[in-house]
Amino acid sequence: MNQNRPVLDRLTPATLVGASCMLGMLYFGREVLAPLAVATILSLVILPLVRQLARLGMNRVAAAIVSVLMVSAALVALAVVLAFQLASVTSDLPQYRAAIQEKVEQVRTLTERPFARLEEQLSAVIPPPVPVQPKGRAARNAAQAAPAPAQAGSPQMSVRTAMARLFSLAWGPIGQAGIVLVLLVFILLEQESLRDRVVRLAGRAEMSRTMKALGDAAEGVSRFFFSQFVVNAVFGLTMGIGLWLAGVPHAVLWGALCGVMRFVPYLGALASGLAVTLFIAAIDSGWWLPMSFLATYVALEVLLANFIEPRVYGHSSGLSPLAIIVSALFWGSLWGPVGLLLSTPLTLCLVVAGRHVGALEPITILLGEAPGMTHPERFYQRALAGESDAIIRDARLYLAKHNFARYCDRILLPGLALAALDLRNQQIDPSQQERLRLTVLQLIDTLVPDPAAPRRFGRRRPVSLHAGSIGAHLRLLRTARLGRWQGSLDVPDRSVTLCAGLSHDRDELLSELLVHALRANGVDARSIILEDRENRPDTGKSGLVSMVFIVFPLRQTYERWQEVMAELRAGLPQALVFTIRPPIDPEIMDQPTVSAQVDMVLSSFEEALAFAATNARRRA
Repeated sequence: MNQNRPVLDRLTPATLVGASCMLGMLYFGREVLAPLAVATILSLVILPLVRQLARLGMNRVAAAIVSVLMVSAALVALAVVLAFQLASVTSDLPQYRAAIQEKVEQVRTLTERPFARLEEQLSAVIPPPVPVQPKGRAARNAAQAAPAPAQAGSPQMSVRTAMARLFSLAWGPIGQAGIVLVLLVFILLEQESLRDRVVRLAGRAEMSRTMKALGDAAEGVSRFFFSQFVVNAVFGLTMGIGLWLAGVPHAVLWGALCGVMRFVPYLGALASGLAVTLFIAAIDSGWWLPMSFLATYVALEVLLANFIEPRVYGHSSGLSPLAIIVSALFWGSLWGPVGLLLSTPLTLCLVVAGRHVGALEPITILLGEAPGMTHPERFYQRALAGESDAIIRDARLYLAKHNFARYCDRILLPGLALAALDLRNQQIDPSQQERLRLTVLQLIDTLVPDPAAPRRFGRRRPVSLHAGSIGAHLRLLRTARLGRWQGSLDVPDRSVTLCAGLSHDRDELLSELLVHALRANGVDARSIILEDRENRPDTGKSGLVSMVFIVFPLRQTYERWQEVMAELRAGLPQALVFTIRPPIDPEIMDQPTVSAQVDMVLSSFEEALAFAATNARRRA
């Protein structure tokens, strides 16, 4: 897919009309599509079990039937146990009537007391209105309109009527379950044939991409459901054991409810927690047990959501947290409770398909867990907006695992290359340029402060750009702290590393970034401007320099670069001269031409750091 073309440009009117028709088909065809979707998702979940049985020697038909029977038996057994528990709860409710009435009275007292006090205060200030008694015809009409007294008894419902009503209520779900079971068996039996048909529909040219999309979807859904099943089962078992130890009746039912309801994103955990808390409050004489359960439930949910699930799931869901909520609302409004349960796997399949199908790419960008922009693009976008705090926060997270040299290679320099491209195309206004410069300056000053500089405590103070060039400003700050030569000249021979460039904004910035990357790792690095002959040490100090990193030249400055390179070679005959070729810069000189002028061409700041650090360890 073309990454440079805006995604919104691909949303043609025909695409929008097709999407609207698809939404209408999903809504009006839910009676057919919902069972088919349930069977398809279940087939992806059961497929690993079918393959495992096939490896044990069963043929595919027997493996599919045995897998479906095993899963169905487990679900039926669970349903029977829960049905008996629910019947027991229903029969025990009269025993808890007194406790329930007492709790309701306590809650009503607590809620009505403030309003009663407010009503008394208002009544003391404002007298209540005197009711007017109706007279004549109005009184007769009111008497006729008065409701007749209710009869003392109501007709009892017969057993046959109750059974018929119960059967009519259960017939719909049982029929849907039967349809799903039949579809599931045939999908498992025809799995290879269905895959071949989908590949044939996509066309021979898209065969590899289609196979990869199908594999990613199946693997993602299977991994997600297995991880979710393990976590929810352990959670339900833990809650059931805890309730049983606390003496709460029907602990099996409530533990299963806590585990099953967690399959509904976010809302399920909230509903099950409140239901169990209300039941405990109804049967217990005090408030300590329900409140302690609620606190334990919330603590376990927070622990699961923030620590356990990210480690167990990893990135198995592939969806952002907001996408899970939005998908639950969307599919729940289309298909009701079934859509609520299937919201995450269905959206996950769409997100996976969007990585390979251009028409679905907006879904992947909006709902996928991976960010819609690369790290350099995000850095550039935030730098244009002047969001230095967000950039520094992300950079610190990155630097917790990597060094500043890699940060420059992977994020900072590619982001600045995007800025340079927009600057050449005149797509950045002066205010954005100023924000970009100040953001980069504050980023470098915050992330890699010079070890020789005094430490600052408290809040980070704002910076101001005294020179037009970021590199010149950074060098000015360092010379103000460390002196004219950016450090002492009374150092061992061949212990200094120079970073050199022309008097150009680009060269000065790259030189200073490399100096900061080297000094952050204990290398005595200093920067010079090649044309600035006045601010150089005496020739007698040339033995202090072991290596020079010079900025890779541009085409328009190559002749001047050659001249100063000849002077540099003459002044530092024993120093090794390296140059670092930027990965993204269309205006640089050809590498073979530059290679003849230096000892080695490097490709990254990390390589330069490796050479300089090795030399520093050798001299130590």
